[in-house]
Amino acid sequence: MTAKKPVAWPLDPLVLDDQIRAFLREDIGYFDLTATLLVDKELQGDFYMNAREPMTVAGIAAAARVFSFYDPSLQVEALVADGDQVAKGDVLLKIRGCARSILTAERVSLNICQHLSGIATVAARYVKEIEGTKAQLIDSRKTTPGLRAMEKHAVACGGGRNHRLGLDNGIMLKDNHIAVCGSITAAVERAKASVPVLTKVEVECDRLDQVAEALAAKADVIMLDNMSLEDMKKAVEMVNGKILLEASGGVRLETIRAIAETGVDFISVGRITQSSPALDIGLDEAE
Repeated sequence: MTAKKPVAWPLDPLVLDDQIRAFLREDIGYFDLTATLLVDKELQGDFYMNAREPMTVAGIAAAARVFSFYDPSLQVEALVADGDQVAKGDVLLKIRGCARSILTAERVSLNICQHLSGIATVAARYVKEIEGTKAQLIDSRKTTPGLRAMEKHAVACGGGRNHRLGLDNGIMLKDNHIAVCGSITAAVERAKASVPVLTKVEVECDRLDQVAEALAAKADVIMLDNMSLEDMKKAVEMVNGKILLEASGGVRLETIRAIAETGVDFISVGRITQSSPALDIGLDEAE
């Protein structure tokens, strides 16, 4: 049974505008020297942003907002939505108005859409590989500093789901946490005594005896860290649906199907946000 595609939640406009302001300030500096010297401020133009290769779109709303944030007089029309599959040559955005403003904001807008669409496109490939299994693709905290929310949004655009948004979003008991507490049982007990009531406690396990202990301690989720396929299957049998299982560690496009077929609930892939290539998207003047 295939899970329903996740909703690609948008950033709150207040947060998005704060980030766009910082991006534009970084790129422009004191002023756009080239556009100021070469483009008359009265000159009007029509431009379109187009896909130069097939892709799953992400970041189109943010890319559009860059132009209207920089110059509210610009007319910006999005022709696709985040999560859409587009072909080479499809137009994503149309922008009309002050040519100087459009050329100044162009690079930031393109950077966002190219980067996020790359993540969404790779995520969609992983999701396709595990179709027909119960496993769901999830991301990790291996994100670009300052871009986590955008990158996790892009994963959802590609059909994946999000793991923790940050350290305050859930409890993950790793080997060092467990070592400090003395045991998995003690760590889970201590976490559950004070955790917010709607927050889950996950335990990282790399051996089957640890899985048994985490299960007995009533963890909410168990991460199977770098386990062999054989051990994952044994863990699935041991847990028998009592709690959720996440497989993690070195997952690749060519290995994810076999992992999904072990019966785990989630498969986390850090490389989606960590190393997906930016895609080819251009901004051209309308003829």
